[in-house]
Amino acid sequence: MRSWLAGIAGFGAVVLFGLGVLFAGDSRASVVDLRVWAVVNGAAPPWLDVAQVLDFLGEPVGAPLLVGAAVVGCLLLRRPRAAVFVVLGVGVAVGVAKVLKSLVGRTIHGDNLSFPSGHTAFFTAFALVVALLVAGWLRVGRTVGVSLVVVSTLLAAAFMGWAQVVLGAHYPTDVVGGWCTAVAVVPAVAWGVDRVADGRR
Repeated sequence: MRSWLAGIAGFGAVVLFGLGVLFAGDSRASVVDLRVWAVVNGAAPPWLDVAQVLDFLGEPVGAPLLVGAAVVGCLLLRRPRAAVFVVLGVGVAVGVAKVLKSLVGRTIHGDNLSFPSGHTAFFTAFALVVALLVAGWLRVGRTVGVSLVVVSTLLAAAFMGWAQVVLGAHYPTDVVGGWCTAVAVVPAVAWGVDRVADGRR
């Protein structure tokens, strides 16, 4: 799957760069943002509760709990390399998102940096890491593996992105940037972890 992952990562990096340049220093919603907002805004209270639960999973309390559970699972399965990949894959994606926020400088609700969405980058990166590990452990074929990766990342970004937009925390295009950040970074981290682990072996 490495060639496919490289292609997906390259696509994510190109889109991320383009959006970053487009929204650099901006503080307004684009035409796309306004159209998406018109569709998803006005969620009823039960859906707002769902959005807040999803948002919690990307917060400083919820995110470590999610990552910690995955790490414990990897260690119980005696997969230390997988545990390292979970921490680094998610951690680097979130770190890159934070750096990009400062570089791009897009703001929402005053001075709050918004591009790319850190919550979406985290949740997508977590889903991508888990999908790669599952695909490797089950030794699925390339087609199934790539399908698992694509579907899991799109669903993760869609759910967390919907929550961020409904709660008014991000522009919809920030969500796209968060997805792109994760798919651009995690494959590179996976390659790095494998290289280091194989070298030590």
